Amino acid sequence: MTDLSRYRNIGIFAHVDAGKTTTTERILKLTGKIHKIGEVHDGAATTDFMDQEQERGITIQSAATTCFWKDHRFNIIDTPGHVDFTIEVYRSLKVLDGGVGVFCGSGGVEPQSETNWRYANESEVARLIYVNKLDRLGADFYRVVKQVEDVLGANPLVMTLPIGTEDDFVGIVDLLRNEAWIWAGSDDPFNYEIKPIPEDMQELAAEWREKLIETAIEQDDEVMEKYLEGEEPDLETLQRCIREGTINLSFFPTYCGSSFKNKGVQLVLDAVIDYLPNPTEVKPQPEVDLEGNETGGFADVDPEKPLRALAFKIMDDRFGALTFTRIYSGTLKKGDTILNTFTGKTERIGRLVEMHADSREELDSAQAGDIVAIVGMKNVQTGHTLCDPKQPATLEPMVFPDPVISVSITPKDKSAAEKLGVALGKMIAEDPSFRVETDEDSGETIIKGMGELHLDIKVDILKRTHGVEVIVGKPQVAYRETITRLVEDSYTHKKQSGGSGQYAKIDYIVEPAEQNVGFEFESKVVGGNVPREFWPAVEKGFKVSLDKGPLAGYPLLDVKVTLIDGAFHAVDSSAIAYEIAAKAAYRQTMPKAGPQILEPIMKVDVFTPEDHVGDVIGDLNRRRGMIKSQEAGPTGVRIKADAPLSEMFGYIGDLRTITAGRGQFSMEFSHYAACPNNIAEAVIAETRERQAS
Repeated sequence: MTDLSRYRNIGIFAHVDAGKTTTTERILKLTGKIHKIGEVHDGAATTDFMDQEQERGITIQSAATTCFWKDHRFNIIDTPGHVDFTIEVYRSLKVLDGGVGVFCGSGGVEPQSETNWRYANESEVARLIYVNKLDRLGADFYRVVKQVEDVLGANPLVMTLPIGTEDDFVGIVDLLRNEAWIWAGSDDPFNYEIKPIPEDMQELAAEWREKLIETAIEQDDEVMEKYLEGEEPDLETLQRCIREGTINLSFFPTYCGSSFKNKGVQLVLDAVIDYLPNPTEVKPQPEVDLEGNETGGFADVDPEKPLRALAFKIMDDRFGALTFTRIYSGTLKKGDTILNTFTGKTERIGRLVEMHADSREELDSAQAGDIVAIVGMKNVQTGHTLCDPKQPATLEPMVFPDPVISVSITPKDKSAAEKLGVALGKMIAEDPSFRVETDEDSGETIIKGMGELHLDIKVDILKRTHGVEVIVGKPQVAYRETITRLVEDSYTHKKQSGGSGQYAKIDYIVEPAEQNVGFEFESKVVGGNVPREFWPAVEKGFKVSLDKGPLAGYPLLDVKVTLIDGAFHAVDSSAIAYEIAAKAAYRQTMPKAGPQILEPIMKVDVFTPEDHVGDVIGDLNRRRGMIKSQEAGPTGVRIKADAPLSEMFGYIGDLRTITAGRGQFSMEFSHYAACPNNIAEAVIAETRERQAS
């Protein structure tokens, strides 16, 4: 059996352009996985193997790779930084034991870093921090450390200090061992010398080392007492305390370097071994039943236990469908039959492979703690649990956000029409935040996603990967509806036509619920006027009707229905009669309850050079944006605002024009808010026109 204490399942995550993929390339070079380093900006990075990634210089899907460092096995996932692909980060964090958060030395803690950090907190993933790009203009390690404290509310434990900055960045001080690593040039990561700390940095290094020791020893009262008596802990004790504090999320060991210039990555690799948990040191995954309730059981990381594995990513490539799977307990062998608890079906494992970006190595078996890909699974989707058919259990499933933007697509010709369905089926399996539906009225195919770039890439993948050319319609916003008034009403459903009739009478109150509740139902019927067994039918009738709001047919949110009274007939009343009554009551009452259109509001984060701040704010105001904050940094200003999605289409082009190509922005869904009347009227008119045509 493999020694699990030598396993590290880690993810590398950060904001767009902080250097995650470049850092991954350096790790692969240092661990001997690749011999020639590929650069992102040349479109030659190992883990960015999609055409779209190479052209745009961004990572779109998380890539998995395995490498070895000092007799330890690293399963690394390089995740995307762009906000439209956060789903990739979220589902990767779900299956990882530790992570490395990469921050740009000059950009600092950027918007997407916050989102990823929040996801990692929710998933309780232990992390290291690596401040990259210290060779860049405006880089300031100490400012980034301060931002990690202020913006992320995290506790960085500074382990290394930079020697020089920008063009003069030559090496780093290792505070733990009190030594300096100096690199001779920038082309060879192995071309360094370990020297004493430079004289002009000795005082600063001593000050930060004291902070490091004081924070670390809080993990052990005995060591702390000795330290207060004047006895400094030895290296081994310090490392043990740092490991303990990292795993229980008390602090995050913080390193610095420049991946592009090959400086500082070795210390991060050593830290992964020294401080990040192995699979057995992580809280085991809770098992749930088919209704999603916890059973009290856990998938312990043990090869001897029954099989428990989570499919966290589906990828279609030239060899067929690959299902990336994290094995939590048990062993998986070629030829085994496994049960998918979601579908209730069993499948046979044909081939198991270990991935290295887009090349692979065949395996005969894999065990608890491994991340592998299974080739050719038929009915498995992201978030499904694969387990031992004799001892079934489900792991906590993943929850994915609803899309906020949609466009219609029409195949260009007959051959494209034939291929479209198959291509979309594969793409839905790969990306759970991508949805497809057919408009009942017009018969058009509607694709839905998390943002403009997300859908852009999907259309591009349709064309290049699947050879399907489509005509893309105008982007549509995912509006919602809600009500603003309380209405008390009554509805009677009577039908008498030969044989047994149908009868149901309900008296009810419809009122706005609290924000983000969705739908609430309560029954206050006493005395059996509506028998208890019919209450669920009334609830169901209202609930299924919520899909179509009274104004423009958008889903209705945040509604509370209270059943207060009614009547029934001993023979003619049935569950179906009450369900029909509730559906008709919905149509009768909702238009009276002050319905209004809600629009998705996006959290917008804009970075602009100082000279263009006024223009950028003016433009955001024109787009009905609410400016939340402005923050000046060394290379420009960060503006945070809330703006309606409908006004943000094509924003990147306008921002580049305003800022002479130097502005950047990211946005993610924040909440739904009421539409101004003139906008709501236009939305209703446009929707009805679309439905009529």
